[in-house]
Amino acid sequence: MKADNPLLPLAVTAFAVASLSLMDAFMKSAALAVGALTAAWLRSALATSIALPLWLSRGGRWPKREVLKLHLQRSVVATFMALTFFYAITKLPLAEAIAISFIAPLIALYLARIMLGETIRKEAIIASLLGFAGTLVIIGGKVGEADFDEETALGLASILTSALLYAYSFILIRRQSQVAGPSEIATFHSGVSVVLLGLAVPFLFEMPDRSTWIDLVAAALLTVAGAMAFAWAYARAEAQVLVPLEYSGFLWASLFGWLFFSEDLTAPTVIGTAIIIGSCWVATRRPRPAAS
Repeated sequence: MKADNPLLPLAVTAFAVASLSLMDAFMKSAALAVGALTAAWLRSALATSIALPLWLSRGGRWPKREVLKLHLQRSVVATFMALTFFYAITKLPLAEAIAISFIAPLIALYLARIMLGETIRKEAIIASLLGFAGTLVIIGGKVGEADFDEETALGLASILTSALLYAYSFILIRRQSQVAGPSEIATFHSGVSVVLLGLAVPFLFEMPDRSTWIDLVAAALLTVAGAMAFAWAYARAEAQVLVPLEYSGFLWASLFGWLFFSEDLTAPTVIGTAIIIGSCWVATRRPRPAAS
């Protein structure tokens, strides 16, 4: 496949989504064992230990002030985005949490117009609406079954907060990927989280057991792989083209939720997923050039 092939950023984005969906499953297991904050902090510490040598081996240099500010801005957003998400998946089924988080690509699509000046194609608008409709089908089916106690309410509030932060993160990574390489982005992404979450560690830390450490190491590896893949892809394609591929994460969440936590698929889930797949197909279609 040629380096300038327009399908390559799409394939890399799909890989990133799959990697981070599997990471979510490992993190849910770890967060249930030691709490969301401990799990998030240890994942960031392990990911930094992986990403930092990669960056330094490529001749990593301290970024200029403007680039550093962008790194810090996205890393702070990503830190709280991840923490609220990991808390949410301890209260909600994995697939349901992913489905609700799909409002993020919809919001990001229009933030890309406002903040990046991207012209939104008709296909991208249709895709975003289709993908959102698919998530509503899934959520509607879940709402009919759910017991809305305090824990569920906290989980829903947390996942909605995470989704809003995730939408903003999409825009920041598009800017970030224009001025820094994937290994540098991954290093700052994890390193800043270590510092921020570390402020609460003395009060909330719980020591993991052996199986939880395995989950955390796997999550850290997948975090670095996903972060670098996203950075590479967003440096080569517009946000509106790549954002709808986030919807494929539900397919992975459904699979991993079933494998890891015995979470069943329902009819609304299957129907909503089919709509989401259709939205991805619509988004990735390019208009045919006019005949000369």
